[in-house]
Amino acid sequence: MRYFIKLAYNGTPYHGWQIQPNAPSVQQTLNKAFSVLLNAEINLMGAGRTDTGVHAREMYAHFDFETAFDIPKLVYKLNSYLPKDIVIYGIFPVADDAHTRFDATKRTYEYHINSYKDAFLQEQSWYFSQNLDVDLMDEAAKLLFNHTDFQCFSKVNTDVNTFDCTIFEAHWKKEGNKLIFTISANRFLRNMVRSIVGTLINIGLHKITLADFNAIIESKSREKAGFSVPAHGLYLTKIEYPYL
Repeated sequence: MRYFIKLAYNGTPYHGWQIQPNAPSVQQTLNKAFSVLLNAEINLMGAGRTDTGVHAREMYAHFDFETAFDIPKLVYKLNSYLPKDIVIYGIFPVADDAHTRFDATKRTYEYHINSYKDAFLQEQSWYFSQNLDVDLMDEAAKLLFNHTDFQCFSKVNTDVNTFDCTIFEAHWKKEGNKLIFTISANRFLRNMVRSIVGTLINIGLHKITLADFNAIIESKSREKAGFSVPAHGLYLTKIEYPYL
């Protein structure tokens, strides 16, 4: 039987989702918890990889297990066993060929910026005090809909077959002294959201124009795009499946 897990985590103490040889990861922590509580070797497959320090408000993973078990009881035990920065929301059976990574049709990220120094947001939002032209940044974000090839925002030397992504949503909003960028797509390239935000920051600082932004995307050159903003302001907020 295959099971999906819905979870969330604060990425601050972890070197990303994927297992690392000499550093703590979310996947490794979960594998250990499931293996101990189910008394079997469990290797979870995640819906994607988040980088070091990136958070997930909604993440999915799956695993296979032959023997029936009490799902609510296991969820309770996992949340008691796991560190406080990882929470299991639910476990549910799915079709044997269901896949958390390949079946996802839409993923949504948020990037959080605070314009004032806040001791409680050090690892949850990026502190950036310079004035930004948010309206212009929002206008630039809409230009993303005109493109599908986002190689310029991808980490170099990444092993992918295509740089094509379909953007469904991209916009900025203000919440008091906080600025939040939301973006949804069918898939994302490595470091894509953080480099998009960095390039949009350059728009907001009037360092580049809207025409420059278009030209950067068309260039397919990572060197021409903006800097990559810090990981701790980034959140994976939603993953959608056709059968959930």
